[in-house]
Amino acid sequence: MNHQQVAKDVLHLIGGKENISHFEHCSTRLRFTLKDDSKVQKKKLEQTPGVMAVRMTAQCQVVVGNEVVEVYNEIRNLIGEVDSTNPEVKKKQKLGPTILDFIVGIFQPLIPAIAGGGILKSLLLLLALFGWMDSDGQTYRILNLVGDAPLYFLPLLVAVTTANKLKVNSLVALSAVGAMLLPNMSAMLAEGAQLFTFDIVNIAYAYQVFPAILTVLLYAQVEKAITKVSPKPIRIFFVPMMSLLITVPIGLLLLGPFGFRIGQEFASLILFIFEQVGWIAVGLLATVLPLMVATGMHKAMIPYAVTTMGELGKEVLYLPASLAHNVAESGACFSVAIRTKDKLLRATAISAGISALFGITEPALYGVTLQNKKVLGSVMLGSFVGGTFVGIVGLQAFVLVGPGLASLTMFISEELPRNILYAIAGFGISFVVAFVSAFLLGKDQVKEEELPEQHFADEIGSRETFKSPVVGQMISLEQVNDSIFSSRVMGDGIAIVPAEGKLYAPVDGTIRVVMDTEHAVGMQTENGADVLFHIGIDTVQLEGKYFKAHVQPEQSVKAGDLLVEFDLDAIQNAGFDPVTLAIVTNKDRYEVIVPPVQSVSQHDTIMTLRPIGGELT
Repeated sequence: MNHQQVAKDVLHLIGGKENISHFEHCSTRLRFTLKDDSKVQKKKLEQTPGVMAVRMTAQCQVVVGNEVVEVYNEIRNLIGEVDSTNPEVKKKQKLGPTILDFIVGIFQPLIPAIAGGGILKSLLLLLALFGWMDSDGQTYRILNLVGDAPLYFLPLLVAVTTANKLKVNSLVALSAVGAMLLPNMSAMLAEGAQLFTFDIVNIAYAYQVFPAILTVLLYAQVEKAITKVSPKPIRIFFVPMMSLLITVPIGLLLLGPFGFRIGQEFASLILFIFEQVGWIAVGLLATVLPLMVATGMHKAMIPYAVTTMGELGKEVLYLPASLAHNVAESGACFSVAIRTKDKLLRATAISAGISALFGITEPALYGVTLQNKKVLGSVMLGSFVGGTFVGIVGLQAFVLVGPGLASLTMFISEELPRNILYAIAGFGISFVVAFVSAFLLGKDQVKEEELPEQHFADEIGSRETFKSPVVGQMISLEQVNDSIFSSRVMGDGIAIVPAEGKLYAPVDGTIRVVMDTEHAVGMQTENGADVLFHIGIDTVQLEGKYFKAHVQPEQSVKAGDLLVEFDLDAIQNAGFDPVTLAIVTNKDRYEVIVPPVQSVSQHDTIMTLRPIGGELT
C-alpha cells in the first residue's frame, strides 16, 4: 500500500482538513468526526485503492485494514492540528447515534491499558502454573499489582476519557474523581463519615465506572457555568477550585452511591441472563458478530465489557463469542486460500486469515467473507457451533482484549483450571467447522471478464495477455484525474497507482516512441497493438526531471524488460499525480478486457486484448 497516496485520497474525498472536527483510529479503521457529512464522496472513497469499506454513522469510518497506523500517521502529517471549535459548522445528529458515539468515545480508549494489564496478569499466572515463578514471591506480587493497576484505577481512566469527550479540563476532572479514591478518604468512609451533617455511604470506588462518569458529567456543567461568571483575572484558579468544591461533595453524597448501584444492578442483570439462556446467547451473538463488526455495531458491546470486567473481574458473553467468531473467520480464510485459483484472492485470504487468528477480523470480513455468501455462511456456522460450545461449558474471560491465538492466556484461571482447556477446544471447533464448511461450499466466482481466457476461439495471434507494467494498486480509468484518459478519447486500457518507480514491458514488442521528457513511451506488440505508457498526470511539465529511459526507438523488448525508471517520491513531492497508464491507442481494432484486480505486480495479468469480431466458442 502506498500510505501517502491513500492518505491524500482519503483526505480529499472526506472534504479536506477543513471538514475534520476530530480524528482518531482503531485497529483497522480511520475514524473521522466531520463538520459536514454531505461533503464525503462515499462512492469514490469506497473505490479508492487501499480502502476496504466506508461506514457513515456518528463518525465517518474508513476501513483500511492492518496498515491503519501508517495511513493515520500520513494523514496526521497532512492535517496537523484540526479546528474543532467552529460553532457555525456543528451538525445535528440523531439522539441514538449521539449517545452511542459518546459512550464508545469514553470506553474505547480504555482498552489498551486494560488489555495490557490483564495479559500481564494472565502471563504471570501461566508462569506460576508451570512452576517458573513463585506466586508467593515479591517479584510476582509486584508485577501482579502492576497488571492490576489499570482496573483498580479504572475510575481515574474513565474520568480522563469522559472529560476529553466533553472537552473540559481532564486534570481537574481526574482530581475530582481521584478525591473519592484517596486512601484517607476510604478509611474515613469505612469508619463512618458525614459531610454537612449528611451520612456518606461507605463505598470502595476502585474498579467502578458509573460513579466516575456521573461525577465528570456534573463537573463539566459546573465548569462551564462558573467560567461564564468568573472574573477573568482569577479564572485560572477560581474555576477549578469552585468546580471541585461543588462536584466532589455531590459526588460523594449522591452521584457516587447512585452510580455504584447502577453498576451492581447491571452486573446482576448480566449474570441472571447468562444463568437463564447463557449458552444459546453466546452462540447467537457469535453467529451475528460478522454482521455486527461489518456495520460497526460491535462497538456497542465495549461499554458492557469494560463495566462487567470492572464489576466482576470476568466476562462471560461477548469475549467468548468473539473467540468463536475470530477463529471462524481465520479458518474460512485459510480454506479459501487453499481452494481458490485467484492469486490476488489467495494472498488476501492468507493475510486476512493470519490477522483474524490474532483477533483482528475486519481485513477478513471486507477482503474475503463479505465477497462470497457461502464463505459468510461458513463463518457464521463455525461461529455458531464454536460459540454454542463455549456457552455450554461456561467459558469465562478474565482480560479485555481481542481473543485470538496470542491472547489465549486471557482464559487462564487458578479457580477454573479447565477454563483454558475449554477455550482451546472452542478455538479448534470454530476453526475446523468454518474451514471444512468453506472448503466444501465455497468456490471461485466466475466473472464475465475472465471468460475470454477460456472460451474465446484460440486463434494464433487472436488474443494477447498483458502483465502489469508497474507494481501498485489498479484503479479504473474513470478515476484518473485527466479527462483525456478518463473519457477514453485516446483509447482503452488500465491505470495503476505505482508503489515503486519502475516501468516494465508487459508483453513482447518493439519500442516506437520515447518522448524527449522520458515520461511516456510508445510500443507496438507482436500482435500489432499500439500501446502508450504514460507516467503521471501533467508530468511533461517536469521536462524530463526524475525520469530515466532504458530503451530507445526501434528497440525490441521482451516482457519484463525495464523501460523507464522514475523517482516516485520526488514526483509526488513536486505536486504531481504519479498514476501510470497503459492505453491501447488503436482501439478500433481491439476489445480491451480488464479483470477486477487491485494490488498488482509484474507477474499479474491485468489486461487481455481480443481483435474486434472474435467469436465465442
